[in-house]
Amino acid sequence: MSTAHIYDPSLSQPEAPVVDLKTQWIEHLSKAICPASKLATVSVPDREPILGEWFKQGDLGFIFGPRGLGKTWLAMHIGRKCAEGGNVADWSVRKPRRVLYVDGEMALDSIRERDMALSTEQTDEMSYLQHEALFHGEGKVLNLTDPFVQAALLHYCQQDKIELLILDNLSCLFTGMKENDADAWEQVLPWLLNLRRNRIAVVFIAHAGRNGFMRGTSRREDAAFWIIQLTEAKDAGEIPNGAKFVARFAKNRNATESHCPPLEWNFYKPQEETRAHVSWKKISTSQIFRQMIEEGVCSAKDIAEEMGISKGQVSKLAKRAMNEGWLKKDGREYALVIPG
Repeated sequence: MSTAHIYDPSLSQPEAPVVDLKTQWIEHLSKAICPASKLATVSVPDREPILGEWFKQGDLGFIFGPRGLGKTWLAMHIGRKCAEGGNVADWSVRKPRRVLYVDGEMALDSIRERDMALSTEQTDEMSYLQHEALFHGEGKVLNLTDPFVQAALLHYCQQDKIELLILDNLSCLFTGMKENDADAWEQVLPWLLNLRRNRIAVVFIAHAGRNGFMRGTSRREDAAFWIIQLTEAKDAGEIPNGAKFVARFAKNRNATESHCPPLEWNFYKPQEETRAHVSWKKISTSQIFRQMIEEGVCSAKDIAEEMGISKGQVSKLAKRAMNEGWLKKDGREYALVIPG
């Protein structure tokens, strides 16, 4: 009498080999490490310029300033031009890029109106992930401190070939993260570095604190390639539907001040028109210096920090102003010379 065969999976399916991660990493490192004599032969993809010389693939950048001054106007203008092609001020967009703008604060109607105001053509190169649309469509709240949301957004950017990711703004999109805690930034930094390795540039919109500096831990600035600070333009007045401000680089690894001078921007959308009028003009460092004095920032240390320059450069600006007759030294601080 034959014996019934009993199926035993372990007899027909060999056990999967145990993955030795240490051995794998030894192999990876041995292939990646090279002597200095062969360093010139190692190649990685070049970081192409996105905008002018100062904005490149994989960059991490910040645009910050006081609430309501015009950060979103500038960020959406940059995003739109990078998607359509053209110029932002004097800086040329080398070629159109796929852009994803993530909004965590504004109303959908406001985003829709502003995008139309800043667009010159309809293009699928510019996309939006808008917090209200996500909540009402999917019942989800956008929080980029969540590693699953980070992974999902990275996956989307890779799949859709996004090259520029604009996050507006830091405090709304990263809820639960303590702004002044340097260690809390570790929840975000590995994700940002992963985006950089994939040549996806990231632009954060952030608020300025009461002291005028970017709110939160300074550790965020360590990995940044550039930081643009927005301050009030002189005699800006009240603009009901638009913004007027001065934008200058507080940090710039990719280009010099001659390529990136301070600019005064004016965004204005007349009530009866669909499109916004966008204008800009260059202003000198001396004009910024004088504005600092007029606003009560009078010590060399504070001026240097506000302008993102050295105290030696402040001293040179002050000496030139004294020779021109409008500045004097008042103890350890500078003061305007009052005529008469």
